[in-house]
Amino acid sequence: MWERVTVGQSGAVVSRRNGVYRKESDDPSADLAGEGERLGWLREQGLPAAEVLECRPGLLVTREVPGRSWAGPWPPESLPRIIDALADLTRALHALPTAGCPFDQRLDVTVPAALSADVDLDDLDEERRGWTRDGLVAELLATRPPDEDLVVCHGDLCAPNVFFDPGTCRVTGLIDTGRLGVADRWVDLAIATRSMTDERNPQYGPWAADRFLERYGIAPDPAKTAFYRLLDEFV
Repeated sequence: MWERVTVGQSGAVVSRRNGVYRKESDDPSADLAGEGERLGWLREQGLPAAEVLECRPGLLVTREVPGRSWAGPWPPESLPRIIDALADLTRALHALPTAGCPFDQRLDVTVPAALSADVDLDDLDEERRGWTRDGLVAELLATRPPDEDLVVCHGDLCAPNVFFDPGTCRVTGLIDTGRLGVADRWVDLAIATRSMTDERNPQYGPWAADRFLERYGIAPDPAKTAFYRLLDEFV
């Protein structure tokens, strides 16, 4: 019997059985076939990602990634190691040649998609609670960065989507790669640091976001951080 999985906000129906995960959706925008292609491409690049067992429109079946996500319970002494391993994984992902990536997530693609998407106004980040959709759109267009520092991005580098070995704290795999593609590196950095300061992950905090960026090797960019977190509201 398949067991329903309720962790995550992909919008798809996710279930598991005997070390296998099944994701189903009748929403064409979910593009589960495209997510499967991205997982396969990542594995071809030598990066850890869930193994695809079946992939077709509306259905994605993958083998379970061992370990647990960085959203899970971790002993306090492991938390800095988790942050460091995540930063190293992010650097490795961003170091992949953009010319070899067949997936495009540049702003010329993602902003028009955002403008045509529905927005769950009841699930906005705290700093935007109470905003209208028109207000979100106006802010998105007004704050669009004039340039993009393009790398290969995961696209949704939040706490439930990266798994680690409990003993070594090494990354064991990435999941939910439906938004992977060439994009500004701050797509990943903004979402990852938001997860570290989210009330749903109280084991982390501002110290983790600071450590992550320092280990990655970049100074904070408040403008791009704010923009890409705003863009994520439309997904």
